[in-house]
Amino acid sequence: MVLTDFLERNAKEFPDMECLVEINPQKKPERYRTWREFSLIEPIASKEYRRSITWAEFDKMANRFANLLLSKGIKKGDKVAILLMNSLEWLPIYFGVLKTGALAVPMNYRYTSDEIKYCLDLADCCCLIFGPEFIGRVEPIADHTPLVQTLIYVGTGDVPFADNYYEIINYFIFDKPNIELTENDNAAIYFSSGTTGFPKAILHIHKALVSSCLTEQKHHSQTHDDVFLCMPPLYHTGAKMHWFGSLLSGSKAVLLRGISPEWIFNTISEEKCTIVWLLVPWAQDILDSIDRGDLKLDEYNLDQWRLMHVGAQPVPPSLIARWKKVFPTHDYDTNYGLSESIGPGCVHLGVENIHKVGAIGVPGYLWDVKIVKENGEECKTEEVGELIVNGPGVMQCYYKNPEASAEVLKDGWLYTGDMAKKDKDGFIYLVDRKKDVIITGGENIYPVQIEDYLRKHDKIKDVAVIGLPDKRLGEITAAIIEVKEGMTMTQEEVEKFCFELPRYKRPRVVIFEDVPRNPTGKIEKPKIREKYCKVSLVELQTTE
Repeated sequence: MVLTDFLERNAKEFPDMECLVEINPQKKPERYRTWREFSLIEPIASKEYRRSITWAEFDKMANRFANLLLSKGIKKGDKVAILLMNSLEWLPIYFGVLKTGALAVPMNYRYTSDEIKYCLDLADCCCLIFGPEFIGRVEPIADHTPLVQTLIYVGTGDVPFADNYYEIINYFIFDKPNIELTENDNAAIYFSSGTTGFPKAILHIHKALVSSCLTEQKHHSQTHDDVFLCMPPLYHTGAKMHWFGSLLSGSKAVLLRGISPEWIFNTISEEKCTIVWLLVPWAQDILDSIDRGDLKLDEYNLDQWRLMHVGAQPVPPSLIARWKKVFPTHDYDTNYGLSESIGPGCVHLGVENIHKVGAIGVPGYLWDVKIVKENGEECKTEEVGELIVNGPGVMQCYYKNPEASAEVLKDGWLYTGDMAKKDKDGFIYLVDRKKDVIITGGENIYPVQIEDYLRKHDKIKDVAVIGLPDKRLGEITAAIIEVKEGMTMTQEEVEKFCFELPRYKRPRVVIFEDVPRNPTGKIEKPKIREKYCKVSLVELQTTE
């Protein structure tokens, strides 16, 4: 069985059932009506900010796009990059790529032009599908990616260097392409990065994608009557693989293009959402809005909401305690996963284990987990070691990078780089990361990239970037800057210099101090963390 089989089954069994809905806050009316007001005025289908498709339409859209790609010479084994914001077109395009036998290559919408080009070249992509938000980033590299022969623009208006999706898609038939696929065929490449900050291309086969459907549905018990609210970006394995539970159960999902508490609650009410996946900052924003009185629960239809789960970053137990006070009937789960393990689920808490909040959980369905020492020996209870996982969702390799693959793939086990321990009941707790990756609001930030950028400033002698604990975002970036002898520098100068960086990569805290290095020349980040992670944010902001 391959992933597209589930879509084709749903199209036959539930052809007229609405399966995907897009809610776009940018097209909201002047005053957004509450659910109770709305239900008395007009049917939901008339709202222009709401678009939807049925399972039959989904499958036809995927077939049409597959036939379009085949007409462009795309063949089995080729790589097709997808650079889109969440939209109703995203998943049909993804499945259309898979139906050709090509590999889908989702790309981070935060990538700069240079990062887009790097990833296109790394994955040997021959086609790029992109949305209007990315014209300014794609145009400068359009003539400098020799392997990319086809560019398809998914938006209104003309882009001179690309074909327009909406203008050409109607020329192609709805019939399924006659392409034979097996569970061992390559299916997708996702991008990740290590502490160097350079993206690695993670290769997965169809069997891995199917296994993530089975794991997700087992963990969260999706039925045909559930409605999943998805807000995180679909380029990431987390969002898409959580949606795979909806795919397997043939149930509806809602793509919300906005994360304000008001929009989340209105969408839950109007679409009768039963499962909501939140990042830590969004959950905190919701609770804060309720505490302030901005959100009044009696104005919303929330009775059907049964599960809230959180992933992508460590979850503060205090947050879940607050949540359960407000929503005592909600089930709660958290998931641990990596793109190398096809997203969430290789470890999960389980809705029945709320008493173990703080742990990442137990081995997920179809997964084996160990915590090992440097010599490979399994750790004892409460002993800290590296978390390793084994299951059908483990990647095949880092594409075109055998050295990096060999570092993390050993005898079928994936070495995660995360340090963990197990309690007497078998629950796993993360202790620290081997890698220096900073996770802020569910996004990975790679310190070396920021360090390399800052070192270009003519006043900076040395720099170290670390993550500091933050109640809302999990972590924020802090830059420890050693200024060249005889020079002075201000925080304002650093902020101005970093303006060219994406906003989420800019240091939130700047500390002027010598950067400690060990005798071999490596930055002693554990020593820096020990010194600064216990200092209050106010104190750090005044440090010079």
